[in-house]
Amino acid sequence: MRTLCASTLIGEFFVIGFAGLVAMKDPDLSMGTVWTVSGIAMFLCVALCGAVTRPGGIAFGWALQIALIASGFVVPTMFFLGAVFAALWWASVHYGRKIDEAKARFAAQAEASASDAV
Repeated sequence: MRTLCASTLIGEFFVIGFAGLVAMKDPDLSMGTVWTVSGIAMFLCVALCGAVTRPGGIAFGWALQIALIASGFVVPTMFFLGAVFAALWWASVHYGRKIDEAKARFAAQAEASASDAV
């Protein structure tokens, strides 16, 4: 699960950076505000890559997805991209758990086979 979720978060890192570039064109927003918010969000993406398997990591990832969708109020394209990344986040969590369960099952079978062979 960690690999799939981290891949999604790194993709979001780049999308947030590009959205920051687009948001800079808005005359109502200061460049400092845009890059403070974008920088914090980008940092959270990277930090969450390492914390996704810890308690609350998945929930924090969902909060990040909601914030990404809400950024569509500043950059309208982010409504669509945020929804895409929320779907990718769901798939990463869902299928990542299935992969982890399968790995654990195969490891248990291999261990049982090894102990039967001895």
